[in-house]
Amino acid sequence: MLELLWVLLTTILAWARPRHDLVLENLLLRHQLAVLTRPTRSRPRARLRTWDKLLWVLARRFCVGWRKHLTSVTPDTVIRWHRQGWRLLWRWTSRSRGGRPHLSPEVRELIVTMSRENRLWGTERIRGELLKLGIVVSNRSIRR
Repeated sequence: MLELLWVLLTTILAWARPRHDLVLENLLLRHQLAVLTRPTRSRPRARLRTWDKLLWVLARRFCVGWRKHLTSVTPDTVIRWHRQGWRLLWRWTSRSRGGRPHLSPEVRELIVTMSRENRLWGTERIRGELLKLGIVVSNRSIRR
């Protein structure tokens, strides 16, 4: 439904524009296609020749919105942009959102000292002693 509304709106706007603007826009877009489909031998990028540059100089003089038609983009470039965008989106959505904070070096050293001096204490006993000191640590962190 929105696409139909968009097409209708752009058609009305195009109908309201002067005819010479539409002809110039059509000419510039066709020129872009011609440059992009021009056969090249060794270069993958299309190059503008002298006559191409002259056309754009004239377009600058006679067409009001010449800048929005200046960018020539191949379909491969658009696909590459879309892939980069999705890559950024997935990297952003799959980032780490926090979790339990890491143990400080002092607490780690205390756990190592307690387990070294008290060989018979397990993780549960060390955790209990740390809770008496007001330090909250999981059994898994102590095991590691």
